[in-house]
Amino acid sequence: MRLLCLAALLVAVEARAEEVRGKVIDAVTGEPLSRVTVRLGALQVVTGADGSFADFHISSGDYTLQATTVGYRILKLDFSLLPGESKEFEILLQPDTLRRSETIQVTEGPFARESATAVALSGNELRNLSSVLVDDPLRAVQGMPGVTSNDDFQSQFSVRSAGFHRLGVYVDGVLLHAPLYTLQGETNSASITAFNSDFLDSVDLHPGAMPLTFGDRTAGALDLRTREGDRTQVRARATASFSNAALFVEGPLDKSRRGSWLVAARKSYLQFLIDATADDTAVAFGFADTQTKINYDLTPGHNVSLSVTDGRSGLDRSNRSLLGLSSLAENDYNLTVVTLASRYTPGPSFLIANRVAYLRERFNNWNRDGAPLAGGCYGEWVWNAEATRVWKDGGALDFGWSVRKVRDSGNFDRLVSPTVRRRLDEFHGDGLRTGGYAQQTWPLAGRRVAATAGVRWDRHSVNQVNAWSPRAALAIQLWRGARLQLAWGQYVQYPEISQALSSFGTPRLLPERATHSQVSIEQRLGERTRIRVEAYNRLDRDLLFRPLAERRLIAGRVFNPLATAPIVNSQRGYARGAQIFVQRRTANGFNGWISYTYGRAQVRDGVTGSHFAADFDQRHLVNVFGGYRVLPTVNLSVKWSYGSGLPVPGYFATTSTPAGAILGRASNFALSASRNQVRLPYYQRVDLRVNKAFVRGKPQITVFGEVVNVLRRRNARFDELRSFDANGGARLGFEQTFPLLPTAGVAVDF
Repeated sequence: MRLLCLAALLVAVEARAEEVRGKVIDAVTGEPLSRVTVRLGALQVVTGADGSFADFHISSGDYTLQATTVGYRILKLDFSLLPGESKEFEILLQPDTLRRSETIQVTEGPFARESATAVALSGNELRNLSSVLVDDPLRAVQGMPGVTSNDDFQSQFSVRSAGFHRLGVYVDGVLLHAPLYTLQGETNSASITAFNSDFLDSVDLHPGAMPLTFGDRTAGALDLRTREGDRTQVRARATASFSNAALFVEGPLDKSRRGSWLVAARKSYLQFLIDATADDTAVAFGFADTQTKINYDLTPGHNVSLSVTDGRSGLDRSNRSLLGLSSLAENDYNLTVVTLASRYTPGPSFLIANRVAYLRERFNNWNRDGAPLAGGCYGEWVWNAEATRVWKDGGALDFGWSVRKVRDSGNFDRLVSPTVRRRLDEFHGDGLRTGGYAQQTWPLAGRRVAATAGVRWDRHSVNQVNAWSPRAALAIQLWRGARLQLAWGQYVQYPEISQALSSFGTPRLLPERATHSQVSIEQRLGERTRIRVEAYNRLDRDLLFRPLAERRLIAGRVFNPLATAPIVNSQRGYARGAQIFVQRRTANGFNGWISYTYGRAQVRDGVTGSHFAADFDQRHLVNVFGGYRVLPTVNLSVKWSYGSGLPVPGYFATTSTPAGAILGRASNFALSASRNQVRLPYYQRVDLRVNKAFVRGKPQITVFGEVVNVLRRRNARFDELRSFDANGGARLGFEQTFPLLPTAGVAVDF
């Protein structure tokens, strides 16, 4: 009997010894992942709330462990189990929007990398907000707290009542002149971002009082960082939807894992959807582009990279017999961006980064008969250098400089007859923009307080204006999880060559200026939830405008705009408001945000003496985004945007058109002596999205389904002043944006 008991005990011990257990962790944040399917042969379990999976009792042998869940890259691990051996694994899953990582990047929490002035998109937020309809990172930004976008056809947006032209889009530290595919000379054309979301590692939005490294923009900065390729193995992703198709491939340069490469290519079919929904087919166009990037570590502390983006967009309207002589029938646009970057750390406390970039844009417009209507070429050479020195007390000195050699030329014509051409505008010239900055950060009061002060200097060779722009910020840890943040700064934006050296401009145009001040209080509610309340004030001056180029009433009579109306620094104004948002960022359960923004923006024009609401003045704005991984293979997300009506830019008044009834009623308007009186109806759009992954093996397939504008809201956008009469009556054109629009797509990961 004793021998039988001893034998049973040995068997039990051996069975318990041959076990496999472990925990699944987000490779970026270190957060344990629940609802992850873990397979080992024919056995399958789902991780619990702490990311752990139950014991697998198996016999010795060779096995493949597989961990999968929607929104993350599939992971397979081959291992051998010896008799009597027990194994415990720590499995790192990487969000499928980022490159693979073999280590956990330890941070202070999910909001650690966001500065006092920034809000960031992280991981799968970027993919789920980009939309199945248009995989566009700027459309993902449109859903962020405080961002206004009331035009479904365009990727542009406004922040704190400032237009997109005043917001800087920086890719790896390089300011892009035109980061969009669109139709040149057609202000109401649709637009698409000139890079795709698969290429991005991080997205940070600075809506005001941005750091000094961001120059030549006065209202905000969007900081986009591209990612490196996978250094361990070749991976590929192919996606297709009703509106676009894309291929993304990445892999190591060699077996040493010192470098990587990645290639992305896209082809759009969005023009067919826009053509079916928009009243004006001039907003519809197609595009195709490729992006490549190579990274290599020359030494452990010196990395170099080369990235190339080349894209082409165009319009070719088929039914040309209905077009006027000066109507746009065909367009071709080409964008090229080449960036060579170096990142060098000679020691643990010093970092030096250099970037040399070349940007080129070419466009041509033709009419129905193939006669040219417009054409132009923009070129720019850029050298940016940045350095950071960290002191022993934790303080840091940041400094840098920038040199930009710019050349721009173009012309816009109107055909009066097949043989008579009228030149509307022409510009040609070059200029050198230079700038530099330095700022110091001091940790105080046992690092409960951080103070920053610095100054930026800029100069443009065209107007030869030197501008000094100081900035200061203060962050105070009030109590556990609570922080008070204050920021103040001044910013300048120089006129473009197409403004200063155009038919309507002058080299003496001054740079636009803005002074930002903001205060915010943030309280952490646990590790992964926060609430932030902030107030802001922006004072603008020397804004560029053509006040005599708009038709209006003066003393009851119609004033016709001057064909030679000059561009002048005639406007000044303010934008002020407050915002509150609650955000939860987690890989488990509900994640997303709820935000509300109230703002007012007013402008005074020094030439006409008129006061009016700014073109992007929006009093009430609500942005809501939420996602939830309901099953290991299913993720649901919803996006809701609401905004009170934006002004219809111009001197118009309503006669009998009630609010909300603009669509289909283009007549009941009149010219006015006051600007921006008419407003569009409120904008509201709800989008639902579901991602379903099929992860039993390779290739991994993810199906995306989305319903745009679930509530069937008839949102409108302003097109143009179509006609007017001698008594001041006016016909304004409006277009309906996306109706209820279901769409679907599929991604295959190899």
